[in-house]
Amino acid sequence: MSQGDESTGSISSESTGSVSSEATASQSDEPTGPQSSEAAVSHGAPRSDEGVPGYEVVTLPNENVPNFQRRTVYCPKGKKVIGGGAEARGNTAILVGSFPTDDARGWIGLGRQTSTDNVGISVFAICANV
Repeated sequence: MSQGDESTGSISSESTGSVSSEATASQSDEPTGPQSSEAAVSHGAPRSDEGVPGYEVVTLPNENVPNFQRRTVYCPKGKKVIGGGAEARGNTAILVGSFPTDDARGWIGLGRQTSTDNVGISVFAICANV
């Protein structure tokens, strides 16, 4: 890739495009570990016109983390993840993984760069009442 290019993971549903509030990605009952990076998240405004009860996109904004470190975003309490995605940013960024958590309550993203020991990672979870 040339300098300035970005590698982007896919998102399996449309984002709301708006941010209505911020909260922390980690709640007291959320699993955490030395390989997870959790930070402030943005919640898309719930949309009643979507046909999916409780539809909401939760975003973990871009943050530089060590190569291969997982970043995890969780759905609000009572909701499950129905889709998600991640984005790796940097001149030589590669998205290595983008997948749901084992308990279907969040989404995980991880990546690497070939030229440095850290990478910018954003993670998106599409949540609903299911």
